Amino acid sequence: MATAVLAYSGGLDTSVAIRWIKEKYDLDVIALTIDVGNDRDLQSIARRAEQIGAVKAIVVDARADFVRYFVWPALQAGAIYEGQYPLATALARPLIARLLVEVARAEGAVAVAHGCTGKGNDQVRFDVSIATLAPDLKIIAPVREWSMTRDSEIAYAAEHNIPIPVTNASPYSIDQNLWGRSIECGALEDPWEEPPEDVYAWTTSPWLFGRPGGPPIPEPTYIELTFERGIPVALNGEEVDGVTLIETLNPLAGKYGIGRIDHVENRLVGIKSREIYEAPAAVVLHAAHKALESLTLSRDQLRFKELVSAEYARLIYNGQWYSALHQDLAAYVQSTQRFVSGKVRVKLAPGQFAVVGRQSEHSLYSHSLATYDTGDQFDHNAAVGFIKLWGLPLQTQAQAQLLPSLGVEGNLLKGVEGNLLEKGPAPSSSEGQG
Repeated sequence: MATAVLAYSGGLDTSVAIRWIKEKYDLDVIALTIDVGNDRDLQSIARRAEQIGAVKAIVVDARADFVRYFVWPALQAGAIYEGQYPLATALARPLIARLLVEVARAEGAVAVAHGCTGKGNDQVRFDVSIATLAPDLKIIAPVREWSMTRDSEIAYAAEHNIPIPVTNASPYSIDQNLWGRSIECGALEDPWEEPPEDVYAWTTSPWLFGRPGGPPIPEPTYIELTFERGIPVALNGEEVDGVTLIETLNPLAGKYGIGRIDHVENRLVGIKSREIYEAPAAVVLHAAHKALESLTLSRDQLRFKELVSAEYARLIYNGQWYSALHQDLAAYVQSTQRFVSGKVRVKLAPGQFAVVGRQSEHSLYSHSLATYDTGDQFDHNAAVGFIKLWGLPLQTQAQAQLLPSLGVEGNLLKGVEGNLLEKGPAPSSSEGQG
């Protein structure tokens, strides 16, 4: 019988999908479970897939590839979607899509399947990536096709004796990997409501430190991160692989309550969604990497890289990993990272962290030019000519265009204010004295 390879997480949607694909498409299902740092008993999940009806269950440890080929390039790019989301789930999807295609080829499958809904971003990421890598494979998305509600899925699972870890009392949809944890659904769908504490698993609530029944207030601590070409390679002077570094940093920063993100984001499909993220390691590493770049990249490089970072983040979020645009942007990012090597010292404290030191042999910071003390080598006299040339275009335009347009009694300051305030009330004499 023909087969389909299902990206199987062990959750509600994909557990129900095993039975549904067999009924709807008369295809045997091979369950593919991919370890990208899910922190679960994946062998038990594989056994559950076979118990439900999968003809085969495959587990792939992809953590090292995930970090090397997806997480680190995104870190080098400074890719944070809408300035908040470190893209943990979005980064894992192109890797899972690639492995789905590889296993489908190896097993002679005619289709691949995933558990995405018709509302989310993941359906786009999976479908676009799979269609790019293997346009001949049929893509099945049971949740999108059957239009079940979450409650009806739970009822279907109960009717068919499908073991699932989700109940009506705990309706959160959770996805996690090494780079972060994503939580949605349930009470979180009301953006006015504060997230219940039970949605968090990686971070301690900073509001509970020192309170009755809460954890003791932790003493601040310092960590030192070593980067080579924009990639972290050591923690506190000890060289570690990427997986170990992230697995160590997540609980270390998480115990201080660092890494919580409450974000109303713009989904690719055109709706807004309230998402809760936990990403202690990602948040700290992005800040440390950016601090090192501030030391080693020129002003113009930093200015332009901000544009590239935003575009790179959108590209990842929008499922365009396997695109020529990605190759183009990645080439630029790699060029910027040639000299982003050095050390960054970060202070962790309850509910907050700060970069407190950075150094690099490629640093563009010159103490003799920056200091105001003895040893100052900056040519102060050169500033006069620089200021005159810098302001020349502004003065020329003001004299030729702005001042004449205000009339004989005109005043440039009042003219600008008038345009901005649109003849609003003038400030009282007591205002504007600060």
